Amino acid sequence: MEDTPTLYTERLILRPLELADAHAVQQQFAHWEVVRYLNAAVPWPYPEDGALTYLRDIALPAMAAGKEWHWSIRPKTAPQQLIGNISLMDQADNNRGLWLAPAWQGQGLMSEACVAVTDHWFGTLARPVMRVPKAAPNIGSRRLSERAGMRLIRSDEDNFVGGRFARDLWEITREEWLQQK
Repeated sequence: MEDTPTLYTERLILRPLELADAHAVQQQFAHWEVVRYLNAAVPWPYPEDGALTYLRDIALPAMAAGKEWHWSIRPKTAPQQLIGNISLMDQADNNRGLWLAPAWQGQGLMSEACVAVTDHWFGTLARPVMRVPKAAPNIGSRRLSERAGMRLIRSDEDNFVGGRFARDLWEITREEWLQQK
């Protein structure tokens, strides 16, 4: 089992998710702007106990099993304030997931968080490749992948909270990531 460490960037603290984060996750996550491009497995409308159930029954057991690593995203200027989540998953063709509260989007914060967790994926966890699926209409997420040096390797369709969309699969290898560092 790999422990989930606290990670730091210039402006962020990425702290391992814990059950005590459920209320803050519920407040920040349950917004259409956050969920519309997420996989249809996310219930919508989001139930009142959605964050608690997700943390207790899915995320925390996967972390304990060493199969997933989930972090709350917090600004260094207000470390008590949860503004999003970023995760790594040891799953075929699905290695990173993320969301950020709308008020915090467009400031480059998710790019910082992505660099930190991608470094963890390739450095600490020594994984050979990272693959990230996303809804093709999610332009912000596409830009994250492009800025990280990822390439589009496949497109198909899938069900998302907002409906059925084209789904793109992005990839970067460990060697490619380390070369650009």
